[in-house]
Amino acid sequence: MTEDQRHPDIEIYIKDRSLERITQWLQSVCQSLKRDFEQGQVHHFIGSIDGCEIPVMIHEKVSGKAWTSIWFNSDQTPWIKDLDCAEQAARELDTEIRCIASGWTTGDDPDEWWRVEKEMIEKIHWRT
Repeated sequence: MTEDQRHPDIEIYIKDRSLERITQWLQSVCQSLKRDFEQGQVHHFIGSIDGCEIPVMIHEKVSGKAWTSIWFNSDQTPWIKDLDCAEQAARELDTEIRCIASGWTTGDDPDEWWRVEKEMIEKIHWRT
């Protein structure tokens, strides 16, 4: 996947933020957000962004107790790539965000991630 090619979906990992705080952030990103269903630590929503209904899944405690995953299952998000979303989330949630460094293309290093916090963006190896 090339650097500027739109990712088919967006997934970020948020450090040390409650489900309530993450949901508040999602409500600020979406024109509307409705809870679809929950099962344990997995929460499904339908968000409306720029007229598109986008499935959103929040999965708490995906890597230890500190990390929560948010997956926007659509290519119709406001972000071209995961890193764009991570930068916005890091600013607005005031915490560390991680996302995969590439778009999950064959041959990519699955341990290579972006670490975004405040104004810092760095590539790291994250082995969970």
